[in-house]
Amino acid sequence: MFLNLAHTKLDVFIAGKSLVLSCYKVSKLLPPDERFNMTQQLRRAALSIQLNIAEGSSRKSDIERRRYYEISRGSVIEINTILDIAVELEYFKKEDLTQTGDLIIKTFKMLSKMIVY
Repeated sequence: MFLNLAHTKLDVFIAGKSLVLSCYKVSKLLPPDERFNMTQQLRRAALSIQLNIAEGSSRKSDIERRRYYEISRGSVIEINTILDIAVELEYFKKEDLTQTGDLIIKTFKMLSKMIVY
């Protein structure tokens, strides 16, 4: 935001940011009794995507950079799992999460390509 660093222009960073915003919107629709459980975990995992892409982009070594991207991809998988459980608990219908699902797939694929050795 203030530093205007190169990673903010990466397609994966832009896609990840869209996923974060979508997760925050979805989390507002979870039941109140999930406020301190699923809602917080979903938001933490979403934010972790962006934070790890940003931090990884600042690393000099390829190995270190990939490690942060792996952590970011793990957070994408975590989000997918949380939403799967939310659908099983009938908090949402899968069809209601189409946009978020598309962003999950897109971000996962982009991060996977960045991790390839």
